[in-house]
Amino acid sequence: MQRFVGAGREQGYEWRGRVLYKTRMFAPHLIRPCLALVLGISAGAAAAQSGGPGGSGGASGGGYGVYGFPGLIDMPSAWMPPDGELAFTSSYFVNQARNTLTFQINPRLSGSFRYAQLYDVSPNADGEVVDFRFDRSFSLQYRLLDEAGFRPAVVIGLNDFLGTGFYRSEFIVASRQIAPDLRLTAGLGWGRLAGVGGFSNPLSVLGDRFGVREARSSSQGGELELSNIFTGDAALFGGIEWQATDRLRLVAEYSSDDYPNEDPYTFVQRSPVNLGLSYDVSDNLRLAANYLYGSELGVQLTYAVNPADPPNGAGIEAAPLPVVRRTALAAAQSWDQHRADYRADQIRADYRADQISTSTAEALAGQGIGLLSLQVAAGTARIAIENQDYTVFAQAVGRTARVLTWTLPPSVDQFEITLVERGMPVSVLTLARGDVEDLEHDLDGVWSGLTRTQIADAPDPVQPAPGLYPRLDWGFAPYLIPSLFDPDNPLRADAGIDLFAGFEPAPGLIFSGVLRQRVLGNRDEADRASTSPLPRVRSESNLYGAAADTTIPRLTAAWYFRPGGNLFGRVTAGYLEPMFGGLSTELLWRRGTSPIALGAELNYAVQRDFDQLFGLQDYDVVTGHVSGYWDMGNGYHTQLDVGRYLAGDWGATFALDRAFENGWRVGVFATLTDVPFDTFGEGSFDKGIRLSIPLSWASGQATRDTTDLVIRPVWRDGGARLDVDGRLYDVIRPAQERALADNWGRFWR
Repeated sequence: MQRFVGAGREQGYEWRGRVLYKTRMFAPHLIRPCLALVLGISAGAAAAQSGGPGGSGGASGGGYGVYGFPGLIDMPSAWMPPDGELAFTSSYFVNQARNTLTFQINPRLSGSFRYAQLYDVSPNADGEVVDFRFDRSFSLQYRLLDEAGFRPAVVIGLNDFLGTGFYRSEFIVASRQIAPDLRLTAGLGWGRLAGVGGFSNPLSVLGDRFGVREARSSSQGGELELSNIFTGDAALFGGIEWQATDRLRLVAEYSSDDYPNEDPYTFVQRSPVNLGLSYDVSDNLRLAANYLYGSELGVQLTYAVNPADPPNGAGIEAAPLPVVRRTALAAAQSWDQHRADYRADQIRADYRADQISTSTAEALAGQGIGLLSLQVAAGTARIAIENQDYTVFAQAVGRTARVLTWTLPPSVDQFEITLVERGMPVSVLTLARGDVEDLEHDLDGVWSGLTRTQIADAPDPVQPAPGLYPRLDWGFAPYLIPSLFDPDNPLRADAGIDLFAGFEPAPGLIFSGVLRQRVLGNRDEADRASTSPLPRVRSESNLYGAAADTTIPRLTAAWYFRPGGNLFGRVTAGYLEPMFGGLSTELLWRRGTSPIALGAELNYAVQRDFDQLFGLQDYDVVTGHVSGYWDMGNGYHTQLDVGRYLAGDWGATFALDRAFENGWRVGVFATLTDVPFDTFGEGSFDKGIRLSIPLSWASGQATRDTTDLVIRPVWRDGGARLDVDGRLYDVIRPAQERALADNWGRFWR
């Protein structure tokens, strides 16, 4: 069963789905990608946490402040969430609405992206007050020291170091548990955190430059200015936290922020003391109420999940077949086997090749695995499969091996299982049947099974069984496309129905497309005109969203092939994405055991008409990149793309992702090109956060469907790359040796 990516990355959003069997007009599992986030939120309440967002509420518990990063109320603290936690915080008080996404990148480092809606503020302190402003900012916090003995935990942090500078500040803060439910925090702040009780910078002993804080050189946002960090006056802040009950937390703090940009007639700051209480509605949801600066009431909501803690544990998919030892095979094959979760009603003791292939195909289909070919000769079974349902390919391999112990005659001693993706054989795994029989219940079966399995590259083409090709898959599914951060309306969305179709005349040759019908939404109301001096390859995305109710976001022919050992190729032609059509070619080298991969892509792209049907505009461009990929281990992946972008600019994109074993991915990216920051416009350069959420994490059921979300503060023309479906690295990496070995624990599930 072939998978392809459904169109829908407009405004940074995409969902992935599986096309349907040709006999189905509609299938509920195609709804799943659109609902993955909703299910994740609702199912997350059962996640394996305690004491609300951030883990236990007792000695080690903590919370997120109104800025959305780990803190007291308006001040930071030295507490850090559990590794991998992803939290969304929304807070409001006196014309300040802050929405923040925070990710605990590793046990010591957390990062936050914030989108604030501000009323009656001055972009420059003591300057003209404006009625309304949107502000985007980033924060980083790094834990220098852990709490140990009499020593407190110590964290250093930077706020708004990459935005407009509205919240720009730095801090060093220490926190220590002084009783099982009581914690003290004290810190030193600079910049915005030095407005109350400020004094000469103690770092001035290191040089005169620390004594004076220069104004930010640009209000454009996006420029990294580190020369002024920890400069100018400093001030003290602190607070105390009391975990009154398992769910109720009380906080008092002394704030050093004097809110210099707020209209003093609207926001009256009578006291630097803030008081707050928070209550854990569930293990993932926390509500808080605060009394701030002696004059204002505020409210806050925090929702947190940890990708490493699925709501349903290791999963609730149907159990695999037990391994059948050859001594019991004859008796087992004489019984009528009927299982509700299997399409194979009966496994017969008839060893003719067609009977074996048929029974194996039916049993594998019941497990969510497609059989491409099966050959049995000289004690070895050579089988090629497509993993249709499992995020971890090792689980598909394990279930295939179990099925083979049922369907193959006792004379077969060895299994050679080839993993095929988009018609390309990727890896071949060789297992001894006796090892599968002996290690199923072995306490060390995972490690022993991996060491006894040979994994190699599979460059030779697979000859599919007669009758498998050509095949046509199609179906319907709902879609949802949000549009974020428009200054006129920061949240717009369209919803409707997609008709998917995929036709494969031969392995690796895929014709696919999407016909989209908008049913409701307001993206067509976005009428802000682009002022970009560059070719408007992305800044007119609102015109694509508003032009028509019926569109063809993607219509392509793709060919995937193996030009040689450790080499993979792709050629894609047609309407490649909603805004561009053309021709895209790609070549990738990656050895299965290597952490390094190298790729090259060359594209000819032509801009499409705004109605996203068959017309083209006059603008065309040749783009391409040379790419380097590095699997750093422990789930961290980096990617560097160097080349030419859609607006004709030259530069490079760097991306860092953290991938979890269950399929979650959280990452950041940034692109710098030869387009000057002032020419690029607001934001200075392209950057963003990307999330990939597997539906299997939320539902517990086996599926490879995901919801992918890209959060861009600003989407402009500089650094814009062609959005081509099926780039090779992400297609083949999960089926190669390195990923298989890292996740071999799923072999026996």
